[in-house]
Amino acid sequence: MREFKRDIKKLVIKVGSSSITHEDGAANLEKIDDLCFELANLKNHGIDVVLVSSGAIAVGRKKLNLKERPKETSVKQAAAAVGQVSLINIYDRTLNHYGYSTAQILLTRQIETDRTMYENAVNTFDNLAHLPAIPIVNENDTISTFEIKFGDNDTLSAIIAKIVNADLLIMLSDIDGLYTDDPRTNSGAKLIKTVDNIESVIDFAKETNSERGVGGMSTKINAAKMCLEKNIDVVIANAKDFKIIRQIMKGDEVGTYFTR
Repeated sequence: MREFKRDIKKLVIKVGSSSITHEDGAANLEKIDDLCFELANLKNHGIDVVLVSSGAIAVGRKKLNLKERPKETSVKQAAAAVGQVSLINIYDRTLNHYGYSTAQILLTRQIETDRTMYENAVNTFDNLAHLPAIPIVNENDTISTFEIKFGDNDTLSAIIAKIVNADLLIMLSDIDGLYTDDPRTNSGAKLIKTVDNIESVIDFAKETNSERGVGGMSTKINAAKMCLEKNIDVVIANAKDFKIIRQIMKGDEVGTYFTR
């Protein structure tokens, strides 16, 4: 059994686009329902949970009948504007079914340099923690410029973990965790269950080829490094079945656990 350094009272969960959408970008309603059940169950157990969710551009692409993920920034922003509305409405309807409201929070990297913005975010998260609501965070793609973009939600999730002083960040994607090599091309690659020296695994990072997401293992390792600097543990695991969240919370040795 895995033992975390401290009791998990504040938790940030990040899910990628491929975890909650189909190949064509349409929202995967079954997966979102499963995810919302897990979020509500955590909240029922007195755990303050924040979800960082990708998927707006993918869902917007489907709604706008675009054949592939847009490459031009302006088209991405248009798709995000449409997709974010659709996605948050699905989350809200589903979480309402489990007794909670959805609090939408859209951020840019400016939050790291603007002290007033940062303090407002801290206050918002603090108040939401005591209310029957679950914050769902995404990058504000529609107004982000290159200078203030996170670029990926792995980085955003680490920043949110620091803002809320989380005990644990769980990053869920389409891979079981960190391997010694890319398991999709090397059948001999081994899953690394625990990393207690993050510098030793930097070379194992691989980028993604997904059409629906932008964050590869490199961004996840960088996000983990950001969290460890603030004594926040991290688990990277597979989102194939969102019951893995409760497995992680029980201490099952699934995914890759980053600690120091």
